[in-house]
Amino acid sequence: MEFKDYYKILGVEKNASTDEIKRAYKKLARKYHPDVSKETDAEQQFKAVNEAYHVLKDREKRKAYDQLGSQWREGQDFRPPPNWQARGRGFGGESQGGYSDFFSEFFGGGAGGGFGGGQGFRVRGEDVHATIEITLEDAWNGGSRTLTLQGQDRDEQGRPMLRNRQLNVQIPRGIREGQQIRLSGQGGPGMGGGPAGDLYLQVRFAPHPLFRAEGKDIFLELPLTPWEAALGAKIPVPTLGGKVEMQIPPGSQSGRKLRLKGRGLPGKPSGDQYLVLHIETPPADSEAARKLYQRMAAEMPYNPRKGRGL
Repeated sequence: MEFKDYYKILGVEKNASTDEIKRAYKKLARKYHPDVSKETDAEQQFKAVNEAYHVLKDREKRKAYDQLGSQWREGQDFRPPPNWQARGRGFGGESQGGYSDFFSEFFGGGAGGGFGGGQGFRVRGEDVHATIEITLEDAWNGGSRTLTLQGQDRDEQGRPMLRNRQLNVQIPRGIREGQQIRLSGQGGPGMGGGPAGDLYLQVRFAPHPLFRAEGKDIFLELPLTPWEAALGAKIPVPTLGGKVEMQIPPGSQSGRKLRLKGRGLPGKPSGDQYLVLHIETPPADSEAARKLYQRMAAEMPYNPRKGRGL
């Protein structure tokens, strides 16, 4: 009897993960699907791929199959091991569905259900991944966006074609950069009446003139005059939810972070907004300004390098 090397049929290693096996199957199922393939032996290839996947996706069947093939070497005829009874191993009771004699002998018949096998060539569409760019205001407020995507579809004869689609995308309030929005059934089309896959949109934030996001926290660089930093001040600062007044503590230095609790992206709990202080020195661009700096130098003999080894 001819041994069916299911790993070779799917083009995967014997230690392949379940996800790797599934990806290999979906790729080959599309290549050989009788509805679209131009290969002369597409139907037979599709059946072989379907049979291999049916065994290797199932943990118990795969374990039994690995046991069957442990002593087989390529090029050898395969003989059933002594006392092997498929129906006694819990694989019987499956209806015939165009599967090989090898499968019928060792696993008790064809495969029922799933991705084909006796019930037509039904293949679920491929999941599609894309990026959607939104503003921080979109993430703060939530809402909807209209998105135009070019994706694969099928014409009346079932042949693949590209088509532009407009989708209405709901932006969840408080969504963070890197998270995904799933649109069920908006991925690649199925074959043989199979369901469409899903569309996954990964969120990317557009550059903002004031804010940057880290997770659900928002950061704003806040410029201060030297006297605001030294004496303290109450300053209106922008947030995604509108302006608020912030008390700057006296003696603040550049790089200090002040927190506005709950003013980051919404959530449970909401993020915070951090003000990163940046002291800007006014230019000495006039005679009055130069005299003022000279007076400060004389009356405030402060050396920031003292005691720092500089």
